[in-house]
Amino acid sequence: MRRVTEPAGVARRTLIGSGGLIAVLVAVALVPAPAAARSAAPYLPEPTGSHPVGTTSLWVKDSSRPDPWVPTVKHRELMVSLWYPARSPGRLRAPYMTAKESGLFLGDAGITGVPADVLSRTRTNAFTDAKPAGRKRGLPLVVLSPGFGKPRSTLTALSEELASRGYVVAAIDHTYESVATTFPGGRVTTCVPCEGDHEPSLFTKVSKVRAADVSFVLDRLTGKRAAWKGASLIDPSRIAMAGHSAGGASTIAAMLGDSRIRAGIDVDGTTPDGILDRDLTRPFMFLGKPETYTPGSGHPAAATWERDWKLMTGWKRWLLVKGTVHASFTDVLPLAEQLGIDAGAELPGARSLAITRRYVRAFLDLHLLRKPQPLLDRPSPRYPEVSHHG
Repeated sequence: MRRVTEPAGVARRTLIGSGGLIAVLVAVALVPAPAAARSAAPYLPEPTGSHPVGTTSLWVKDSSRPDPWVPTVKHRELMVSLWYPARSPGRLRAPYMTAKESGLFLGDAGITGVPADVLSRTRTNAFTDAKPAGRKRGLPLVVLSPGFGKPRSTLTALSEELASRGYVVAAIDHTYESVATTFPGGRVTTCVPCEGDHEPSLFTKVSKVRAADVSFVLDRLTGKRAAWKGASLIDPSRIAMAGHSAGGASTIAAMLGDSRIRAGIDVDGTTPDGILDRDLTRPFMFLGKPETYTPGSGHPAAATWERDWKLMTGWKRWLLVKGTVHASFTDVLPLAEQLGIDAGAELPGARSLAITRRYVRAFLDLHLLRKPQPLLDRPSPRYPEVSHHG
């Protein structure tokens, strides 16, 4: 898919169903917000768990392989954000993005009318380098992978929620697949494959690259050369992965390539051909929007889930959330609404994010903590927007 120029006053939003099979251009109207709303700092909803949340960033290098997007770079380097239960709140709240990342992110989306650095002023709920809480090998680990072109920070609200409930969360910026990744010293990489045509083979490559990234990060968090001082708190027998869009599709590839990942979730991500080529017996959940992923609809994206569903022979669920758009499952929609941007969703961003948090947590509590979750077995009157399929 090629970039296009939209009329003045309209933002270009690229929603990629991660397999590259569906690329949809959606015109997102910029609804003028009151001056006070435009100048106020946006915020993430508070997590609901009992633990204070700490966070830190890791810079890790895989010297065993060159970068798959820029072959002249002789090693693959990644930035990873960790969120975890903390002993007590720290003094410094973690930044959401840097000012430069905010500008690049908004510029890529074609959003104008708000300060370029506004996302760098977003209020988070985690504290930088707060001391982790927990006993040795007592905390389950969840790996998160963002959408194609999106930075890992767009999954912060979900990460904070899980950490407040006793999980360690590792969100990965897949270098040169994000519009902005900042490394120590201030160096910023941007997205190499975002430009030009997006052929299906591109997203097959994305899934395989991300699977390798995830395995390397797991090595650095659970192996002998741990990259984090709190790594001894992680239980290596209780690991799951979830991702949005391309990150969701990549979860399947990661699970097939790494048996340490016990369960996985694809959030609104079209899956490429040829990734799931044998039975997947470990638990898996699809979570998405009805417009794209209703089974039997004939929609090409839904067909990719139907294809893979047949090869998922273990515990599985197919859940759709009425009134959502692609951005509803991340921080992007609630932050956009606070900035006066109408992304076209019928369901408010705060509600869709609350639903995403609740159902992702239920899945993880069931499969990593062995806590029964009736919420996943039948429709709930508390969440009438969620329908069960498959």
